[in-house]
Amino acid sequence: MSPSNQESVIPFNRPFIVGKELFYISQAVLGGKLAGDGMFTKRCNAWLEQKFAAKKVLLTTSCTTAIEMCAILAGISPGDEVIMPSYTFVSTANAFVLRGATIRFVDIRPDTLNLDEKLIEAAITKKTKAIVPVHYAGVSCEMDAILDIAKRHKLMVIEDAAQGVNATYKGRYLGTLGNLAAYSFHETKNFISGEGGALVINDPGYIERAEIIREKGTNRSKFFRGEVDKYTWVDIGSSYLPSEIIAAFLYAQLEEADVITRKRWAIYSYYAEQLAPLQDRGFLQLPSSPPECHHNAHMFYIVLRTAEERDDLIPFLRQNGIQAVFHYIPLHTSPMGLSMGGKPGSLPVTENIAPRLLRLPCYFELEKDHQDRVVRTIERFFQGHRN
Repeated sequence: MSPSNQESVIPFNRPFIVGKELFYISQAVLGGKLAGDGMFTKRCNAWLEQKFAAKKVLLTTSCTTAIEMCAILAGISPGDEVIMPSYTFVSTANAFVLRGATIRFVDIRPDTLNLDEKLIEAAITKKTKAIVPVHYAGVSCEMDAILDIAKRHKLMVIEDAAQGVNATYKGRYLGTLGNLAAYSFHETKNFISGEGGALVINDPGYIERAEIIREKGTNRSKFFRGEVDKYTWVDIGSSYLPSEIIAAFLYAQLEEADVITRKRWAIYSYYAEQLAPLQDRGFLQLPSSPPECHHNAHMFYIVLRTAEERDDLIPFLRQNGIQAVFHYIPLHTSPMGLSMGGKPGSLPVTENIAPRLLRLPCYFELEKDHQDRVVRTIERFFQGHRN
């Protein structure tokens, strides 16, 4: 069955303009500086620092490069081990593998799909250097427990808060709880700039070196502040600064953060309300968030009863003009993960949930009538899958 001519295709995601994005881009061009660390980059950094009470925030070209900077700042080197979930994006692991580390994958919780804090200590060895909690779907990991483990074992905590911008744990913003953190402003996130990310530094001792690494290993930032009379190569680094075009677009989005957040919460809440009867009847599982975690409505997913059911639902939705997607292939079962010692069957919760999870369309301009189409189509699907 195909969608009628009157029904448009509902995409999984759609980039959007909510305020002065195009005007600010033109201002950046007319200002004569499109390279990084111009007026809009500084505005974004300041907005994020003030809003989230972070010690220092530095925009980067992506969340991937922000995590790579975290790995460098943490002093990760060959022989070190880093603990993280397998159910995450490849960048979480790649950043540390590029520094020579071995990844120790730990299973996730069945409720939040976050790193299971009760399993972390068993994975710690003398080689462990850091714990990397990933705040899945903008729902915080159990950070008090993780921070306590890290303190007792003298480990760094590096938050992968790619999906957690503007979400909180016990009143504190995600990304400000560990030593270092990374944000994402990819076009699928709540606040977007196409690509783009940010490094969050909560330990002031890392700020000076972070600026150097971000400036290709030079002390160029000090030069522009008049702290040195010339700049030179002083450390390792790379080109981690985004252009002013990216920063200008992002700043316009940050200015409208409350508007964007309210709309995403309305979308999330409507899905949850409309799909609750299917959960009550045992057809699917909806997202879960502990009371101490205030998530940011980053995504809406459902967990089907079986992998086969999920794989049947995807084309059924597509035939009805709805794009829904599965999420991560667990890293420990990927070709790269297997080559590094990953063992299928070693993370039962991850391996059970990953093939059953489906992400529904969720973006700023998604209208309620389109959500109704998504929900009604899912309901029709289950009319043929009652057993």
